Amino acid sequence: MNGQDLNLKALFLGPKSENKETFEKYLKMLFEDHSEWRKNYHPEDMPIIKKNDMNEKDFGMTSDKMEEVLTELSVKLRSKSLPWHSPRFLGHMNSETLMPAILGYFAAMLYNGNNVAYESSPGTSQMEEEVGADFARLMGYKDGIGWGHISADGSIANLEGIWYARNLKSLPLAMSEVCPELVAGKTEWELLNMSTEEILDLVAKVPEKLDDLKDKSARSGKNIQKLGKWLVPQTKHYSWLKAADIIGLGLDNVEAVEVTDKFRMNTEVLEKKIRELAAQGIPTLGVVGVVGSTEEGAVDDIHKIIAVRDKLAKEGIHFYVHVDAAYGGYARSIFLDEDYNFIAKDELKEKYLEHGVFLNKETEWPSDDTYEAFKAISEADSVTIDPHKMGYVPYSAGGIVIKDKRMRDSISYFATYVFEKGMDIPALLGAFMLEGSKAGATAASVWTAHRILPLNITGYGKLIGAGIEGAYNFYTYLEGKEFKVGDKTIKMHNLTRPDFNMVDFVFNEEGNTDLAKMNKLNHDFYDEASYVDGGLYNNDFITSHTDFAVPDYGNSPLNFVKRCGITEKEWDKEEKVTILRACVLSPFINDKEVFNEYMDKIHTAIQKKLDKIYDVR
Repeated sequence: MNGQDLNLKALFLGPKSENKETFEKYLKMLFEDHSEWRKNYHPEDMPIIKKNDMNEKDFGMTSDKMEEVLTELSVKLRSKSLPWHSPRFLGHMNSETLMPAILGYFAAMLYNGNNVAYESSPGTSQMEEEVGADFARLMGYKDGIGWGHISADGSIANLEGIWYARNLKSLPLAMSEVCPELVAGKTEWELLNMSTEEILDLVAKVPEKLDDLKDKSARSGKNIQKLGKWLVPQTKHYSWLKAADIIGLGLDNVEAVEVTDKFRMNTEVLEKKIRELAAQGIPTLGVVGVVGSTEEGAVDDIHKIIAVRDKLAKEGIHFYVHVDAAYGGYARSIFLDEDYNFIAKDELKEKYLEHGVFLNKETEWPSDDTYEAFKAISEADSVTIDPHKMGYVPYSAGGIVIKDKRMRDSISYFATYVFEKGMDIPALLGAFMLEGSKAGATAASVWTAHRILPLNITGYGKLIGAGIEGAYNFYTYLEGKEFKVGDKTIKMHNLTRPDFNMVDFVFNEEGNTDLAKMNKLNHDFYDEASYVDGGLYNNDFITSHTDFAVPDYGNSPLNFVKRCGITEKEWDKEEKVTILRACVLSPFINDKEVFNEYMDKIHTAIQKKLDKIYDVR
């Protein structure tokens, strides 16, 4: 099946439950299969719950109580849930979830597999292994060499990424104690500046000493402070601070690198920072590049980060590279052809047309930098990816991928009651990850989605394309839009042309030069456009917000603030700008007819909210 044969509307329940009959059909089919599976397991066994049990008074009372509680549950869910399924909701990183993913989760949930151990979940553990291989292929890692697994979320995956870096980069110091002949003649600086590949090749020479090496590595608590700094962009996710805290690196060893006015890591500043640290004898443990920042949807220049790494490696300075692609990782599928080869830039547009990735021929995406950034992900040591974001899979489903599966040995643990050392994968799945017990249903959900939507241009590429095109429709619609409120004109300003599906914007009164006043207007709008208990069904446009403040962002928002008519003096006084943040994941508003219908409604909703803020009656 190529992209033209894939109809995205057949894969979602729909904002109005348009595919209700299809969903019910497969839900019933899966439940019937499970029910028959139970009946056919040793059919000679007699039923335990008998008819006379069901006729007991307390049986009926218990059943009635269950109905009562489930009715209450349904009321609470219907009255206090966000309408992620609707194009009116442009807030957080979720949207319609794929029908096959929901059905896959439901089916596997009935079997209640625990994916920490193969013997507890042979079916879903195998699915997770296959999903991990899917992740590795998506990131361009070599078949059979790269490896990945599902985690609860991106925060856990990021924690594993820094765990890998900490343990791996400490192994050369352990070698100097356990098997000094491997690193004879190397200074401590040289030991702390070895590449992942070089370290793994040395470990492979002494497999019998692996346990001793691990005992003397950072997991022992030794040498952690010698490993150096963990560099992140100012647009970092807060999970990196938690990870450094938990892993023992400490917050003082996490440093934020300036971003540009496009909110991408400034790689010139990065190189300068690493050189300054080296001049002080401080190594750089690792660098994080973000592909799809949580506030701006920005895609860091991963290719430039890799170029800095390769350049400095020739000078004896080497650092680990992790790509936090929790949000944007699935978008790499839009660059892969049917055979999972990265498509040449000059062939992209033709391929997009061939597979129906974009409906509008005028849609121009990606930029050259974004293209090169996604291409360079294959050069990173590890990558975070979240199926529950752009994989359109239900929560909770994160994931991590490593370039070389030999890296797993640096973090492995073995619990004999769950699995035995020496067993084959997937029996050892739980030994190579942070989590213990975990739902096999999550693996089934992601596996099902991947089998229907291949992680290339024919499958997920088309779904990602729908989201990107919808975001660009929204971005174009907002720029410069004006609203009349009494005698005032309120104008909208986009933060930046999005690298991905995030559209950030503000309102400002025409002629206003007071930043505090502009910030208040946007916060007031957020109050009207966010979820308010009891007011969900009266809210026709829901979005989210954030603050870009000097402590986190430096002066990177200054150019934007000036474009809004605010002076640098005002920025220096307030040191923050309040931004409205729309995460545009809907797979439906790439269609201009659907988009126009909903934008008319959203336009009316915005007008009403502004009128209320200004108390215009």
